[in-house]
Amino acid sequence: MAKKQIGIVGAGIAGIAAAIRLRAQGHEVNVFETNTYPGGKLTAFSEKGYRFDMGPSLFTMPQFVEDLFAIAQKDISEYFQYKKKAVVCNYFYEDGTTFSAVADEDEFAKNAEQTFNIEAQDLLRYFNQSKKKYDLTASLFLEKSLHKFNTYFSKDTLKAIFNINSLDIDSTLDAYNSKMLKDKRLVQFFNRFATYNGSSPYQTPGIMSMIPHLEQYFGTYFPKGGMHSITISLFNLAKDIGVDFRFNTKVEKIVTEKNRATGIQTENGFVASDIVVSNSDVVPTYRHLLKDHKSPEKILQQPRSSSALIFYWGIKKEFPELDLHNIFFSEDYKTEFDYIFNKKCVHDDPTVYINISSKDEESDAPKGCENWFTMVNVPSNTGQDWDKIIERTRKNIITKVSRLLGEDISKLIEFEAILDPKTIESKTQSYQGALYGASSNNKYAAFLRHPNFKSSIKNLYFCGGSVHPGGGIPLCLLSGKIVSELIENAN
Repeated sequence: MAKKQIGIVGAGIAGIAAAIRLRAQGHEVNVFETNTYPGGKLTAFSEKGYRFDMGPSLFTMPQFVEDLFAIAQKDISEYFQYKKKAVVCNYFYEDGTTFSAVADEDEFAKNAEQTFNIEAQDLLRYFNQSKKKYDLTASLFLEKSLHKFNTYFSKDTLKAIFNINSLDIDSTLDAYNSKMLKDKRLVQFFNRFATYNGSSPYQTPGIMSMIPHLEQYFGTYFPKGGMHSITISLFNLAKDIGVDFRFNTKVEKIVTEKNRATGIQTENGFVASDIVVSNSDVVPTYRHLLKDHKSPEKILQQPRSSSALIFYWGIKKEFPELDLHNIFFSEDYKTEFDYIFNKKCVHDDPTVYINISSKDEESDAPKGCENWFTMVNVPSNTGQDWDKIIERTRKNIITKVSRLLGEDISKLIEFEAILDPKTIESKTQSYQGALYGASSNNKYAAFLRHPNFKSSIKNLYFCGGSVHPGGGIPLCLLSGKIVSELIENAN
């Protein structure tokens, strides 16, 4: 294949992954980034002795990271190290129930049988069904473009079609979990996996019950140096194999001639490119970078996924019961999602599902202290009074967590920083600050996401959380893979 000049708009994790793959194919790759740093949402900051990962707090499916080092022919151990976690997450319920979700499925089921109203064999049956759904659909929905005819002419596709009744696409995740699990606390437990793609368990289809399989079968991991080390390792890998990064460089336009992408116009001038890849959110890509072209309004106007309100707290104490990931539930779980996805719903306490990640490594906080990444799900930014929401939510989180831990944490907070949807939108150009682009509350959502290419503009491609196959680190990495394969097959 002839060597091409490729320009990538955005140095998010998908853009970096695409750059590595395309450079490994022999192309010259330039990445243009508005910010002064790579990674998009997958970044970090340090202040007053505390280090915080700002974005994703869970590392799964490390094989997608490993694959990038393999194709670049580099030893991953020289860039990146990680270890599997024995305990995935700790759960706290309003009725006093606590549960540590271990990684081993058999042990998980045995422990759950002792804590919840369920037989271990019934829970293992649930996990088997999750695995079956993943195995039937992963190669179709996650690893290939859904917008190419040849995707549908394969044994995997035919197998999925013949087993379509077992995918539960006509029920909601909550309905499926309620039928399979019975115990309200376990239903809550497995409903929360809808948040992995920013959706509501009361609207997203039952096929999303495959998501627990990613945790229990593939496992969850802790990267040495924190989540930000994923960005740093891939950024360093990309640089070492010859990818050129241009930071603090705002892209003003994707230039086209005769419906063919020809380059990128930045504030510093024009850069000719044989191929352009947009890792920017698909909405601002069309609104700002492709203003001269007709935009796919049906796609762009889909409801957004949830966003997040995050408090980064430096805590003057160590809590031994808080080990990396911790979820605080309350009984009024449905109201959380009514608040997020029904803008007419007024919810005075959007804190019924709290995700707290505590100290990853000793160096992440001063001795005897912890760094807390304290997150609640909130709607995307449509002009709400975020100052008021932040004030109210902060108070409710402190009240709730203090009650469940038996200690007033307000007196222990010696450092605080806050990230809200408005700031997420301004820093990452994610439309409305949505974490996963469009929501997956529609059973056809996978087909409604923007493709990884544009049929009306030759040599223009798309990757990242706002396009196929979706948001989150694994899917963003896969979007970079899909784009690289489309480019390879087209040339």
